Amino acid sequence: MDKSWKNKNFFIALKNAFNGIKFVLKNERNLKIQVFFAIVAIFISGFLKINLIEWAIIVLTIFIVFLTEIFNTAIENVTDMITLEYNEKAKIVKDISAGAVVLTSIASIIIGGLIFLPKILKIIKI
Repeated sequence: MDKSWKNKNFFIALKNAFNGIKFVLKNERNLKIQVFFAIVAIFISGFLKINLIEWAIIVLTIFIVFLTEIFNTAIENVTDMITLEYNEKAKIVKDISAGAVVLTSIASIIIGGLIFLPKILKIIKI
């Protein structure tokens, strides 16, 4: 098996991985939206002075959403490589992959609510 396309060392592999992240950030509108909401969540976290465990949960949640979006993009690109014309099974694969992103996004909203709402309600004294 020809392995000439494999990374020669760790640093080349790392560079290629960052190129992949850069590609998704540049080309995927949804990841740009998710980055915006991640920045908002980080700002709110700092403003509300959340504790270390809450920070860990927020950061982990942000990265899980990013990861599912990156996997979704990879799956969509592989699907597009396999078939150039409309294919119902390809559509199902893409829909399932997008569904994973939606589920992690919903989970992130719930987690944000669980962490932020009690603190916000305390500030506004409700």
